[in-house]
Amino acid sequence: LSASPPVVVLLLSLLGLAAAEKLLVVPADGSHWLSMQEVVDILAQRGHEVVVLAPEVTMRIKPSKNFVMKMYSVPYTEEDLKKEFQAFFHFSFEEGSFLKRFVKAYQGIKRITNFGVSSCGHLLQNKELIRYLEDSKFDAVLTDPVLLCGAILAKRLSLPAVYFLRGIPCGLDFDATQCPRPPSYVPRGFTQLTDRMSFLQRVKNLLHDIPDIFLCDFAFQPYSKLASEFLQQEVTVQDLLRQASIWLLRSEFVLEYPRPLMPNIIPIGGVNCAHKELAQ
Repeated sequence: LSASPPVVVLLLSLLGLAAAEKLLVVPADGSHWLSMQEVVDILAQRGHEVVVLAPEVTMRIKPSKNFVMKMYSVPYTEEDLKKEFQAFFHFSFEEGSFLKRFVKAYQGIKRITNFGVSSCGHLLQNKELIRYLEDSKFDAVLTDPVLLCGAILAKRLSLPAVYFLRGIPCGLDFDATQCPRPPSYVPRGFTQLTDRMSFLQRVKNLLHDIPDIFLCDFAFQPYSKLASEFLQQEVTVQDLLRQASIWLLRSEFVLEYPRPLMPNIIPIGGVNCAHKELAQ
């Protein structure tokens, strides 16, 4: 389970082994950053120059001696951010009917998405910072595609994109990688099903794909609009996701249902256990 060294080897093979390279990191806040920071710190210790791009208001992303921090202003406060994230986390542990949980998920994701889109919009409008990124000659972008701002920058800078993620709502990561997701044994969100289902459970699992269409539309389409305006060309969410060179998937199949993988998808679930000694 100690996946941190293999992750570093994988990233170093992408960035080049002969000399230190320059990496732009565009993370997502919260627990997403805690896992990514493991990789970022080791890359910096190996001699690579790492620049982390983050909003001035964050919960977990803080300056470090291991990397250069570039920050940009956003139109919300830390109190606003914490309030919405806490409300969303509380919902995750609530029980109830599918309809009740779906409505709450819709409302929570919409509010969280508004923060991400607002932050991304202010970043892309920061001409001085964008000019710095263009002049810095990075070799690759490491980003969490649950927020698509890093993907937009990778496309603008014409850089290889390494996606570091736990998963993307609505199965967008499956579609972008052309990875099979048969409802016969890959459970959908909110179903509380396992990979072993009866016929009626498979039907229920299939029907749960329908509301995903609405969730994806309002959660990710604003990024498509931002990207199209910033890049001055028509860009879809799938265009942004398909550009990934490598998908580093923070999943551990000891704890999760099995699923197909494509050749450029690397499971790295053990990175979360890098500094924990597990009992036999």
